[in-house]
Amino acid sequence: MAENKSALQQIRSELDSLSAQGLRRRLRTVTGPQRSETTLDSQPTTILCSNNYLGLADDLRLQALAVEAIREYGCSSGASRLISGTMSLHRQLEKELAAFKGTEGALVYNCGYMANLGVLATVVGDGDAVYSDALNHASIVDGCRLSRAVVNIYRHGDVQHLADLLAAGSAYRRRLIVTDSVFSMDGDLAPLPEIVALAQKYDALLLVDDAHATGVLGDHGRGSGSHFSLPASAIDLLMGTLGKALGSYGAFVAGRQEYLDYLTNKSRPFIYTTALPPAVLGASLAAVRVLQNEPGLVAELRKKILYTRSRLRDLGFTVPDDPTPIIPIIVGDAGRTMELSEKFLAAGIFIQGIRPPTVEAGKSRLRVTITRDLSWSRIDEILAVFASFRDLFPPVAER
Repeated sequence: MAENKSALQQIRSELDSLSAQGLRRRLRTVTGPQRSETTLDSQPTTILCSNNYLGLADDLRLQALAVEAIREYGCSSGASRLISGTMSLHRQLEKELAAFKGTEGALVYNCGYMANLGVLATVVGDGDAVYSDALNHASIVDGCRLSRAVVNIYRHGDVQHLADLLAAGSAYRRRLIVTDSVFSMDGDLAPLPEIVALAQKYDALLLVDDAHATGVLGDHGRGSGSHFSLPASAIDLLMGTLGKALGSYGAFVAGRQEYLDYLTNKSRPFIYTTALPPAVLGASLAAVRVLQNEPGLVAELRKKILYTRSRLRDLGFTVPDDPTPIIPIIVGDAGRTMELSEKFLAAGIFIQGIRPPTVEAGKSRLRVTITRDLSWSRIDEILAVFASFRDLFPPVAER
């Protein structure tokens, strides 16, 4: 095949531009198990940017049930869910997830991105409207675009702006409010009680992305609804992931059974994808059971989150007072952010720098995440490194 030199030159030029702006990414390889103390590119490293919040990714109980599932059911589901890919493990996981979330049912998807695309592009369409928080995850942004509905963006966490938009648009066939519960780059919480009240007032459906709240917030880690003491029925469609705090892979949508039946029949990412394999389902089942039986894991994570946030503030860092493991330390400039990331890495601590387009220009940051398996002594050692690097960060006024 002849080489398309023009296209290749354009791509090279774009890559060079990314490099010049300090925005070009590269892959780093974890060469040990997924835990806080592991090896990165074959060097001993503390991972301080993982979503493995409860430290379950290498938990022996998850490993054991994953291996048992392979031995009993094999390595693949063999087909999509609507053909022959629905196995008894899928049904069991969905049953236990629904019980965990307190909903009528649950439907397993292959990942959170596909779940958000699947719900948004199915539940609303031409003649409908979506109301989306300005800082929602990229999967929600893309799902809104694919839905063909009119998309209304409300200012981040601004319930009055959301109310104004809802009041101004009553001619749509169907309306859907969608929000992250925990925003992945800032670690702050959506004002869910107020959003639920608006959904009820304006007869709008509510989709909540609970990816970073499941296993972290609420009773036994049941998520944002539990954190705010909301009844499960207050949220029409709740998306949660299995690959963050639960240490496995995949996602689910929980809610009223009619909505899930609708998705089963019409959601293209669900219909046209080979179903999750037995090993993943086994690990996920084990994780849900661990959460049900060991609430102390979530309590320990929360103590470490509160301690780390408090100590960082004592060191002079501007750290929000949120109950989540995601702690943004705003640097501003993308190049300086990556220099600081490399500085920490040289000290054996991997904190990923977050740059545009993931965050807006001028808001580049180190995104620190706390996991339960970090020892108290290691947290103090990490805080000592932050203290020694404090003068390398821009002054508060500059941020």
